[in-house]
Amino acid sequence: MIFLWNWFVKITAWPVQKVILRTKVICEDRAVQGRHIRGPAILVSNHNAVFDYAVLLFTFFTRTLRVQMAELLFRKPVLNVFLRMLGGIEVNRDAHDLTSLSRCVTILKRGGVVGIFPESRLPLPGEERPLPFHEGAAELALSTGVPVIPVHISGRYFTKTRMRIVIGTPVDLRAVCGGITDEREARRTATAYLRDRVTELGSYVNRET
Repeated sequence: MIFLWNWFVKITAWPVQKVILRTKVICEDRAVQGRHIRGPAILVSNHNAVFDYAVLLFTFFTRTLRVQMAELLFRKPVLNVFLRMLGGIEVNRDAHDLTSLSRCVTILKRGGVVGIFPESRLPLPGEERPLPFHEGAAELALSTGVPVIPVHISGRYFTKTRMRIVIGTPVDLRAVCGGITDEREARRTATAYLRDRVTELGSYVNRET
């Protein structure tokens, strides 16, 4: 059901998003990672607005993205049903949500793609961006060995400014943390590395403008 609903939404909404989002996709190395994702992967992106999910959905058109979403989005009955049909994964941000983590592990073991916004919330005016990353994405990658694809989203929705998404090359966090035996230190190191990579990808936007 999730697979079919994803395709229905993406096909029917494709013309609309082309006009509204006007997304320009930039690849750090297209030969290594383009818009098609092969095999299981974890997408990690900065988070500027609630519509970031739509950008990911249409950028990686050929795969069904199972994206972690804040619990407050599921409090409205109609939106709740819509997001669950798309495969949204509800995450309780006030706790270490083992249920959502377990669901993500299952999805990855089945060869799926999980999307995560590690900032966990939208930034407030004046805050440094990206916000500090939570460790969930790093923990998931280190425990499963699945590669992480860093992504940077920029632009302003519903303006003349085009949305831009930069796709980075996949990262093996186990290799990044090789030699670190303490699990907590490994998670911190991997999380800091992911934030640096996502931030670095933002520089590609300036190169393409």
